[in-house]
Amino acid sequence: MNDRWRWIFLFSWLVLPLGALAEPPEGVRAENQRPNVIVIVADDLGFGDIGMHGCKDIPTPEIDAMARRGVSASSGYVSAPLCSPSRAGLLTGRYQNRFGHEFNPGGKVPENFGLRVGEVTIADYFRGAGYSTALIGKWHLGWKPAFHPLERGFTEFFGFLGGARPYLPGKQVVRFNRGREMVEEREYLTDAFKREALDFISRKKESPFFLYLSFNAVHTPLQATEAGENRFLQIEDRRRRTYAAMTSALDDAVGAVMSKLKMEGLEEKTLVFFISDNGGPIANGSSNGPLRGTKTTTWEGGIRVPWIMQWKGNIPSGKIFADPVIQLDILPTALAAAGIPLPVAAKVDGVNLLPYLRGERESAPHPALFWRFGKQTAVRKGDWNLVNADGSGGRRLFNLRDDIGQKKDLSGDRPEVVTELQLAWDEWNAGNIPPTWDGESGDN
Repeated sequence: MNDRWRWIFLFSWLVLPLGALAEPPEGVRAENQRPNVIVIVADDLGFGDIGMHGCKDIPTPEIDAMARRGVSASSGYVSAPLCSPSRAGLLTGRYQNRFGHEFNPGGKVPENFGLRVGEVTIADYFRGAGYSTALIGKWHLGWKPAFHPLERGFTEFFGFLGGARPYLPGKQVVRFNRGREMVEEREYLTDAFKREALDFISRKKESPFFLYLSFNAVHTPLQATEAGENRFLQIEDRRRRTYAAMTSALDDAVGAVMSKLKMEGLEEKTLVFFISDNGGPIANGSSNGPLRGTKTTTWEGGIRVPWIMQWKGNIPSGKIFADPVIQLDILPTALAAAGIPLPVAAKVDGVNLLPYLRGERESAPHPALFWRFGKQTAVRKGDWNLVNADGSGGRRLFNLRDDIGQKKDLSGDRPEVVTELQLAWDEWNAGNIPPTWDGESGDN
């Protein structure tokens, strides 16, 4: 551990007043074996495009198997229906609205675009605790030197800084970052990220590591290998066929990582998360199954995503967790598993899920979950969902237990519930700040 990161770690333990440290995390094993942590993020994967959610035309055996070996959240959410703000929330454990990271940068990238300096990332915590930390894949949280992954807690980086990249090398070789240097890549991009992840695990298997495996699959551009496309010739729609091949390559990569952990004897020592960064968009031919809406909306189809955890022998296997969870929970859950305390001053919005998954707590992890995306809003409290997804100010109320597709507006029948949820949202929103830049839907 270099001097800078040793100081950050010691500061969290020693310099803060004793009362400023949180209680020891619940759910930590007494022997505290310092598990590895891997966070796998798919990009624009539709809720309905994995087998466990009813997909028929695209097999996802590896992702489905991960769910059977662990816990799948049937109401798993992200805090934004768009790439960059969703990732900002993931890495900080805080609603990105707390620090103004509400949108992608849009067409003209603002000078100040990036994960705000001063926000502590999950990689900062793990690096400060002596872990090797790596980002492999998409960053999308700033281009300037101060925002670079190597300045935000990661000891290694292979990938790209922006929002999208070609998958296939064409006439011009695709270039990527390895650390701060630019390198050429000639392998299909999803396979390249798989290769790098397997190499990192091989090199770091003897000591604890944190790996953020941030795929850009299945984000546009729609590009698959010829062999991949040939697996799905039965799909007549060309866009959907290519999307299927890209999803299958993603599934193969997830399977390779999980097989590597098993081969190295690391399954019981590695906590793995799998999510999508937001719901599927129309542009890539994805499907959100029974959910209404798409990426860039606060309908369920924009914010409810595949959400899986695996930690063999430490959390249940084959469990479907029904209470709502959110990607903000990944940071406190992972730190609790590793025995790394969170200073109270961190003010994370996520919750350590381990005691809930193990049945040690019977209440729901969150009293309510909230969304603000420009003029679009949403709140979920229990089974109730109050949403304004068109920015008009009109509020619609749904009971998601009975109406997952948000088809029957109950606001006229239950005005008292509308008032209750709106008051809760207003109270939450009072702790947010205005967006730091404009640009709701840009993918740059």
